[in-house]
Amino acid sequence: MLLAGFLFALMNVSVKLITHIPAIEIILFRSVLSFFMTYIALKRINVPFFGKNKPLLITRGIAGSVGLMAFFYNLQTIPLASAVTINYLAPIFTTILGIFIVKEKVAKRKYIFFGVSFVGVLIIEGFDPRISAFDLGVGLIASLAMGVAYNVIRKLKNSEHPLVIMFYFPLITTPIAAIVSYFFWVMPQGWDWVVLLTVGVLTQGAQYFMTLAYQNANLSKVASLSYVGIVYALGFGFLIFEETYSLLTYLGMILVLAGVLLNVTSKK
Repeated sequence: MLLAGFLFALMNVSVKLITHIPAIEIILFRSVLSFFMTYIALKRINVPFFGKNKPLLITRGIAGSVGLMAFFYNLQTIPLASAVTINYLAPIFTTILGIFIVKEKVAKRKYIFFGVSFVGVLIIEGFDPRISAFDLGVGLIASLAMGVAYNVIRKLKNSEHPLVIMFYFPLITTPIAAIVSYFFWVMPQGWDWVVLLTVGVLTQGAQYFMTLAYQNANLSKVASLSYVGIVYALGFGFLIFEETYSLLTYLGMILVLAGVLLNVTSKK
């Protein structure tokens, strides 16, 4: 999960480097690359492409598609670390939905820790004028959709190969992104092509390691590890995009991380 988080962080930077390309168009390129890479990988190991549990696999594809579209929009419209921090409400939704979808028990104290993280997100949104209520709403939609997707991955557990689960993501996303991109198309120029290719390759690697993690470990703990990406986002945002924050915004990010660390390290 830590490796997946680092690859996702590099992908986030790549998306923010080409803000002149519509988010949906980036998703289209990413999905097409992922489709062919996953197809070739499945063919090489002789695993059936469409798996056994098609309804759940389709649900994972739809939820992942909605989550990615909303998240990429935020990456391009608000500061990098803020977009990542809001997106990291996904583990909260993952854990809560996990009670109903995969029947995992969650200790009551963990809700307090998640509450600390949520307060941190509210502070970030409230004291950063660069983030509107609409941006926050889009971020919440992304987090909720990802929470659904992660629970479906866990429910599939070891009944489906990780690459099959990954295959449904571009299978669902590509036609949707292609139709929407038609109305907002901007022709990539020069280095744009390299960045778009990088987005696809980084995402493929990150998705694979993330899928392995969610298939084989406790949902709430694995989901919480993803918060380490906030550190990556702060560093990249400052060094590459010269993004700075107020003390209250930093306080919000500290609260988010504190809630996560408490959740991961707490014992009975």
